[in-house]
Amino acid sequence: MIEKPRYLPEHILIQKEHYAIGILWLFQISAIVGVLLGFTDWFIGKTPLNLVIQVLLLVWVFPIKNAKNVFVLFLLFSMGMLAEIVGVATGFPFGEYAYGSNLGFKFMGVPLLIGCNWAVLVFCGAAVANRFFSSVWLKSIFGGALMVLLDLPMEVLAPAFDFWEFTGAAPFENYFSWFIIGALMHFIFHSLKLKGNFVFSLHLYLAQFVFFTVLAFLL
Repeated sequence: MIEKPRYLPEHILIQKEHYAIGILWLFQISAIVGVLLGFTDWFIGKTPLNLVIQVLLLVWVFPIKNAKNVFVLFLLFSMGMLAEIVGVATGFPFGEYAYGSNLGFKFMGVPLLIGCNWAVLVFCGAAVANRFFSSVWLKSIFGGALMVLLDLPMEVLAPAFDFWEFTGAAPFENYFSWFIIGALMHFIFHSLKLKGNFVFSLHLYLAQFVFFTVLAFLL
């Protein structure tokens, strides 16, 4: 006899979601308070750990549990890495910049966690867009806009935190390229009709946005 698939009860799924959201905000708020109290080096040095935890929570809660989701996650990671590798090596399409030492292991000058963050942000932005739009094009444009909105405060803090630094100020083409590449990634996601956890995805995006925005204004 073939067993029917067993699905987790709704209350257990909600518990997972709540635990994951609590962990997200615990790390982000602790980091904000720690940096404002002057422990910048210690907390920012833990950025790779924070990003790894976000990836694991995404896999657990989104959830990423079938071959299609895994393939898209790896595809978006690869696209993000490729864009960054070309960008660091040539200055196109983001402008002249280089990565610092606080984002962990690098491949061809680009931290692997940057590729992970591209993929995580697309999965989260796409789950949010799914709630508000039905058109793939509108979802993709909205997702690209979310990417640029997050990049704005990130660019303010990146040099001080030794994440990355441009030769001079971040140019317009950096933000334009974030939008185009982000929208393309969202288009791939939505074209494959993937779904995900809206509430968790919204909190993950907001956790990153609040962290960078609060510190960009207060430091």
